[in-house]
Amino acid sequence: MTAGHAKLSGKRPSGGLVLGIDAGNTKTIALIADASGTVLGWGRAGAANIYVSKPRATLALDQAVQAARSRAGLGDVPFQAVTLSATGADWPEDFLLLGELLTGRGWGECSQVVNDAVGALRAGTLEGLGVAVACGTSAGVAARAPGGPAWHSSYWQEPEGANELAQFALRAVYRAELDIDPPTSLTARVLAHYRQESPESLLHALTRRDRRPPRRLGLLARILLDEAQAGDETSLKIVCKHAHSLGDYALAAARKVGLTGPYTLVTSGGVMRHPSPVLIRAMMDRVRATNPEVQWQASRHEPVFGALLLALEQARHPVDLELLARLEATCPDESVFQTG
Repeated sequence: MTAGHAKLSGKRPSGGLVLGIDAGNTKTIALIADASGTVLGWGRAGAANIYVSKPRATLALDQAVQAARSRAGLGDVPFQAVTLSATGADWPEDFLLLGELLTGRGWGECSQVVNDAVGALRAGTLEGLGVAVACGTSAGVAARAPGGPAWHSSYWQEPEGANELAQFALRAVYRAELDIDPPTSLTARVLAHYRQESPESLLHALTRRDRRPPRRLGLLARILLDEAQAGDETSLKIVCKHAHSLGDYALAAARKVGLTGPYTLVTSGGVMRHPSPVLIRAMMDRVRATNPEVQWQASRHEPVFGALLLALEQARHPVDLELLARLEATCPDESVFQTG
């Protein structure tokens, strides 16, 4: 699925400046850059998923953009181009809603909305071609072949990200306690994480009638990957099964856009950045069983770089290695992008 949005504003744009926004399930990041690729300002706000809360998503976008403007020393003059790469940009009506939100604020002379997996793909390689598998709080896959449009998995997507892996880890602990599955080292790690004495007390804490939603559930994905790397059989099975499913969807995305032969599969997101190679290795084994010519590459850039590059291309500024190097040299500190 893909869709975009572009409108003209009556205000005079602010020189060659562009705005890129990455709106995710955990955080929203906005970057302002000039035509040379120099980042002039950045802003961060909370989650911005219109499927969860349109008002909160709108507020997060406003806050991130305003913070970026403030750091760049800019007023409300519109940019030459704006790209919003957003989770929740899935169906045509979503693109329409988000596109109207952008143009209604007069942020840019022209604007476009893309799914966040497409933004991750554009951030992953110089040309923005191949397949991207983004796996953070949730997951998404996007693909683009030379000369064609991008495709993104959206609600076709079955394997998800850290929150789903966390649920798998919890279920493994419960099943081991009931002797349905063998003992697992996940038990001690998960109980320590939640400061619980037993799997039963953990289950009670997470399911009782007056419970509070568990905070930072997705952090259990790190524990799961740790234990898979350490050789825990249960953890390895969970991670490899998930990886194979991600590989299946990567192959499906490639078929959708007609990618064959050698191409790059780029990975991004917090789950993919875990130091254990188990998940990525199993995913690539699945992909290469069908196409041995696919090359893996970890994205060197945060997803918001994809939104910024798409905005620069909208404004007809050429993207080359020199521009990418300047973006890297002037981007905010790594702590700006961390989710904890």
